[in-house]
Amino acid sequence: MTQDTNAESATITTPNPGQEPIGLYVHIPFCQTKCPYCDFNTYAAIDPLMPSYVAALRTEIIGWGAVLGRPPLASVFFGGGTPSYLPEGDLAALMQAIDSSFTITSNAEITVEANPDDLSSAKLNSIHSAGVNRLSIGVQSLDDGLLKVLGRRHSAREAIDAYKAATEAGFDNISLDLMYGLPDQSLDQWRDTVGAIVELHPAHLSMYCLTLEVGTPMEKSINTGVMPDPDPDLAADMYLAAEDAMQRAGYRHYEISNWALPDRESKHNLTYWLNGDFLGVGPGAHSYLAQHRFHNLRSPREYIRRMSDGAPPRAGIAIDTRMLEEMPAVESVEAIDQSMEMAETMMMGLRLDTGIVEADFAARFGRTLSDVYADVMPELHQLVLIETKAGAIKLTDRGRLLGNEVFSRFFDPQ
Repeated sequence: MTQDTNAESATITTPNPGQEPIGLYVHIPFCQTKCPYCDFNTYAAIDPLMPSYVAALRTEIIGWGAVLGRPPLASVFFGGGTPSYLPEGDLAALMQAIDSSFTITSNAEITVEANPDDLSSAKLNSIHSAGVNRLSIGVQSLDDGLLKVLGRRHSAREAIDAYKAATEAGFDNISLDLMYGLPDQSLDQWRDTVGAIVELHPAHLSMYCLTLEVGTPMEKSINTGVMPDPDPDLAADMYLAAEDAMQRAGYRHYEISNWALPDRESKHNLTYWLNGDFLGVGPGAHSYLAQHRFHNLRSPREYIRRMSDGAPPRAGIAIDTRMLEEMPAVESVEAIDQSMEMAETMMMGLRLDTGIVEADFAARFGRTLSDVYADVMPELHQLVLIETKAGAIKLTDRGRLLGNEVFSRFFDPQ
């Protein structure tokens, strides 16, 4: 377990009944097959661990609920991995543990990530009856050739059928994931996929440019010439084409990679982008609570062992950094000072179309943007990467295409 010596003096107080709701992320590491572009903490061929894993996850959930004093939840997000790959009944068991250990608010958003080929009528009914009110379906493409390049098991037809089956099962808040900037993907293929998706009229769409992660099979294939290297200029054209199509279809481009119909923005992800508090459970899950970032160990087997052997600190006591380090699954704890919190707030908040409201920044940190970033802000304005509108700092159209360049400027020492 890694310790952060700067964190020893920090203290997190046990939440009180009036605290703001937090988000809860629940990691499910199982996949039937692992996609060649993925470097997430996910695993194929470990299905025999599922029963003991679900039991360990319930133990961690119950432990955190006791330690934090049953805090309110604004959102629950089952991610992975492939949560829809779990046997029927497991999600209900996990939701029961969450409901008994936390206070789920009346308008909480409860999301499950799903693969189209998992979504039989029986599975959809099981997920819906467990209390899940939002699905995030990994479509990725509606071109069968590109789906094979991505190592996906479903076809374009199966993806469309899964979406329609989900609506028939009672889900009216469905997000679809798409990928662009793929090897051998043409602009016309991308436009066809976006057009077909828009015709389905889902509540929410996430569109992500392929990132070649080091060590993945796809990165190796491209580096050795088996696959062509994606063209970044073509990827930028795809992004602009998606922007245009989504605007014409009435979607709000509320975050760099996300579009939504009115009032269908992802509540859970907004917690991240607003740099709010959230708890993550499961191997490799990350958390941010009261100026502390911490994450769990990555190995599912070691996670199961730790949760079987360890016990969380007793409930009802103040939670300090040392206590976080003593939580059975936690591997690393870092105290976040104000300078880092401000930089992270800028990086995450600028991803949103609402940007950073200057008055909100000053209220949160007791300092103005012009004071903290006296050198950075004028330069970014001059480069036409940010603009000021109605008291908020926002990315320009050019800034959205060069977001990482903008964000990096805020992490210089202040």
